[in-house]
Amino acid sequence: MFREERTVPKAMASQHPDHVSAPPWSTDPFISGEDEVTEVYWAYAEYGTDEVMWDAEGKDIDPNVVRKLLTSYPDFFRTNRLGRDVYLTFRLPNPSIEVVERKVFLETLQSIPRHNDVVKAFYADSGAPAVFEVILPFTTSHTELVRVSESYRKAVAAPLQERIDFQGTRLADWIGNIEPESIEVIPLVEDIGTVTNLERLLVRYVELVGPRYMRVFLARSDPAMNYGFVVAVLLAKYGLWACRRASDQLGIPIFPIIGAGSLPFRGHNSPDNVEDFAEEYRGVYTVTVQSAFRYDYPIERTRSAIEKLRTLLPSGEAREVDRDLLLKIAAKLVPAFQSSVESAAHTINFIASQLPPRRARRQHVGLFGYSRTVGSIKLPRAIPFTASLYSIGMPPELVGLRAISSLSEEEFDFVLETHLKLKHDLEAVARRVSWECISLLSENSEAARRVFGPDFVDRFVPNYLEDLKVVEEQLGIKCGPRTISDRMYLNSVENVVISLLTGHDPVQELVRAASLRRSLG
Repeated sequence: MFREERTVPKAMASQHPDHVSAPPWSTDPFISGEDEVTEVYWAYAEYGTDEVMWDAEGKDIDPNVVRKLLTSYPDFFRTNRLGRDVYLTFRLPNPSIEVVERKVFLETLQSIPRHNDVVKAFYADSGAPAVFEVILPFTTSHTELVRVSESYRKAVAAPLQERIDFQGTRLADWIGNIEPESIEVIPLVEDIGTVTNLERLLVRYVELVGPRYMRVFLARSDPAMNYGFVVAVLLAKYGLWACRRASDQLGIPIFPIIGAGSLPFRGHNSPDNVEDFAEEYRGVYTVTVQSAFRYDYPIERTRSAIEKLRTLLPSGEAREVDRDLLLKIAAKLVPAFQSSVESAAHTINFIASQLPPRRARRQHVGLFGYSRTVGSIKLPRAIPFTASLYSIGMPPELVGLRAISSLSEEEFDFVLETHLKLKHDLEAVARRVSWECISLLSENSEAARRVFGPDFVDRFVPNYLEDLKVVEEQLGIKCGPRTISDRMYLNSVENVVISLLTGHDPVQELVRAASLRRSLG
């Protein structure tokens, strides 16, 4: 139930491994195990975020995180109450998608009462539960949300009323009651069909379950990887509008969340861009502050940016977005993007395999693998996907934009009016384009076909050149370096391509380029 005293968090620290540099509390950029518990404390105490997403999806997690936080940092948590001032929110694996993780889903739900027992003992009172919300990725229907809610109620809460001996002792009599008796479920929506039908999904769930408020998580990375940069932004804007409409219809508050990385392809939420981000996504209440945001900038700059973000959000109400126009535009832009990605799949996977890991994560196919347009292509997660194309001087934001030329005047105007910061975003991206990398592939075509694959050289690169031409001619954005800093960065990505063509280890230059752009991917 909605508790009047709770605040809605604005800045959610997440464990997305898009950082290059080591965090300030470690000498190693690879984060795992006990480091992740330390990281939670730093997110609250040093960076000023008011929520941490504790990710049980696709990775192993510490099952005693709450106990370790409270015992390791008691002074902080006595002043900043967990569940009132700062929040820990679990992201579950979705049993419908991640079959191997089904039992982790149940184990995570079962851990919630135990965490709350620890909190109650620490504060020596009977205050409201501290852990009470969970995030369900890949949500596609209200039925899945009901299943999560009912899984907790029937598999975690209800068994405590069962008798466990001939004297009629209930399980609750022996181990104590559990809190909470029910949980709040946050849908994480990622595919175009679900986002464009989000209002109906929310209405059906609220009618069936009756929550007094909802938080709704709108993905930005995976939609970009599946549908391209422009469509991903339009989808997020439509999701915000759908949340506003559903809230008006249902008469309950709905608080949207956007999962955004630092680079434009993944959301453009970086310390350099918080004001423009808040203006672009008016109506969003909470935004992820991912690892690159926190660790690839000086801590004072990051802390100041998070404080500003918390002040700016929600930055007004979500704007109306025409669903039919959005779908018409997607029908033209998505095939061009997916066709290019299909021809680059081998290269993307190859370069992704060269990237240094930043967290221990399991392989994740994502929605792109289920696309009927491209068959069953397997790609890396969104971060290495993005890093791969940036690392060879061909930023993914520009992939497929040749299809803009096929838009009608009405459709093109809609894109510019809806994606407010399109030119601003692309201006930042265009400086990362390396004409020299493209020339290297052309001048060394035999080696390029051997290393990058013939599809990449013969299909992707010509299409990408067409993308760049449309960006320059129709959007008026010059592609290529403009400053000495840009040239320094492009020297690194050109060295990556040279290393790959000549059979040398590219890792040092990959990391150097990522460090200069302040994000791995």
